[in-house]
Amino acid sequence: MRIAVVGATGMVGEVMLKVLAERNFPVTELIPVASERSVGKEIEFKGKKYTVVGMQTAVDMKADIALFSAGGETSLEWAPKFAAAGTTVIDNSSAWRMDSTKKLIVPEINAGELTKEDKIIANPNCSTIQMVLVLAPLHKKYNIKRVIVSTYQSITGTGVKAVQQLENEYAGVQGEMAYKYPIHRNAIPQCDSFEDNGYTKEEMKLVRETQKILGDKTIAVTATAVRVPIVGGHSEAVNVEFSKDFEVSDVQNILHHTDGVVVQDNNDTYTYPMPMYAQGKDDVFVGRIRRDESQPNTLNMWIVADNLRKGAATNTIQIAEYLIAAKLV
Repeated sequence: MRIAVVGATGMVGEVMLKVLAERNFPVTELIPVASERSVGKEIEFKGKKYTVVGMQTAVDMKADIALFSAGGETSLEWAPKFAAAGTTVIDNSSAWRMDSTKKLIVPEINAGELTKEDKIIANPNCSTIQMVLVLAPLHKKYNIKRVIVSTYQSITGTGVKAVQQLENEYAGVQGEMAYKYPIHRNAIPQCDSFEDNGYTKEEMKLVRETQKILGDKTIAVTATAVRVPIVGGHSEAVNVEFSKDFEVSDVQNILHHTDGVVVQDNNDTYTYPMPMYAQGKDDVFVGRIRRDESQPNTLNMWIVADNLRKGAATNTIQIAEYLIAAKLV
């Protein structure tokens, strides 16, 4: 299996390489791909050194699968070129997610939609993945009417520049700013740019992608996304209104038996999800599961996951694993 990693020198690209190695993905040839300024650099994978190549060279090498994490503009330009060469592209940017001709995949939920004809497959936004993984089995049982979500998002979702900004601020050093404001000892109620409706792109991704992945446009979703000075992962306070009533114990049991979800929910032992525990793990953690006593059929939950792993690299690689297992590549 010839695997290209596009954006191999970036933050998510580096995690992709790590996850490929950890999961013993069947890589017979690795093709690390990056922008022109990184061409010729060497990266290490499983004890062997590989030279970074440019985009056209990678297209010409005709990989079986290309894992893209190089930004939306790069994906729009180059994913079709890889696909035309016979490579199946799994794209981690926002470029193709809401394209009606492209599948938006969380493997545990909707990998069965994929066919051999799907040459460009979209990986959802990090904050969406962790939320829908928990919501999907509950929607099947109780039918979701409305979701209110507030996110507390790691600076790693912005990238290396944001991590450097926080480190500089810890050390009292003046440096380049990823945000318009300090992030140390702060919370910034803006993730991504604003749309005309006053919501940010990140907030609207949670709305649109949730409906697409769960295959139900009647689910009402409203979101507030906040950047916090955390490295380990994204956290979400999620309030869900169902058509049908539920028992909290049944909800906990359903989630206990959901692939990729770990329930951490014991008030007596102060057990609940936190980014410091999620970092470096592939699961989505859920806790603080309790009835909303202000209205009927409504549930509150706290959901945490490592945004660079299940929120990006791991989900992408799980899609690739499914394609191989189902003989779609």
